[in-house]
Amino acid sequence: MPFAYRREYHGPVKLVAFDWAGTIVDFGCHAPTQAFVDLFREAGVAITAAQARGPMGIGKREHIEALLDEPEIARAWGAEYGGKPTAADGDRLYEQFHEIQVAAALKCADMIPGALGTIDWLRGYGAMIATNTGYFREVLDAILPVAAEQGLDADSNVCATDVPEARPAPWMLIVNMLETGVYPSEAVVKVGDTVPDIEEGLNAGAWTVGVVDSGNGIGLHEHELAELTDAEFAERADRARLTLLRAGAHYTIPTVADLPPVIEEIEARLQRGERP
Repeated sequence: MPFAYRREYHGPVKLVAFDWAGTIVDFGCHAPTQAFVDLFREAGVAITAAQARGPMGIGKREHIEALLDEPEIARAWGAEYGGKPTAADGDRLYEQFHEIQVAAALKCADMIPGALGTIDWLRGYGAMIATNTGYFREVLDAILPVAAEQGLDADSNVCATDVPEARPAPWMLIVNMLETGVYPSEAVVKVGDTVPDIEEGLNAGAWTVGVVDSGNGIGLHEHELAELTDAEFAERADRARLTLLRAGAHYTIPTVADLPPVIEEIEARLQRGERP
């Protein structure tokens, strides 16, 4: 009978990598949403917040391309400019987008309630902390000091322009692993609020946790969330949660404040020889 070797990792979670907007800062993921709305408005084409949120989680250059490819937006662009949007239009918008996005991100850089408590818990647990984001380097460089003033000090911070291809490709998370010296991928957990976040983690071979209440899927400020009826909240939360689960998320949580029990459960599964 042939013998097949199967390597098993039974150790702890070593690295937790967080997305930024909608996950550890910017409750409701408003900075990128408003930036895209403002960008297209300045170009003479009105888009809705819902349209802006559609491709959320991928790199911002790719996000602009996805919006220009959206049929309703492409028609509005044609009405304004007399033709379909081109690659050159996308390049021009991306250049204009930098300043808009930096300003929006700085306005929405408050840490999500409970994020720092979870990060402190992870440090005590023995895990390293990483972040990665669809933002470009100028945005990350601008918000890192603001986050540091609030108490965030990650071991690795990677953005979309640091790698050949952003989410759903695994490269940002793999760079997080390289910079922290963490392996195997079973010892890594990716936490984010969008489908590309989940796909990135899965493509890297990591555990994935989707964030619901503070994320792009619901897209509301904390005070707006509190004003919903129980039925309204349940409908929005269920829809956002199902979207993340269908993308392959191993777990979903309301916010990062709820992450510690999930880390403990993942470790128990690792000890039993389970893999992502």
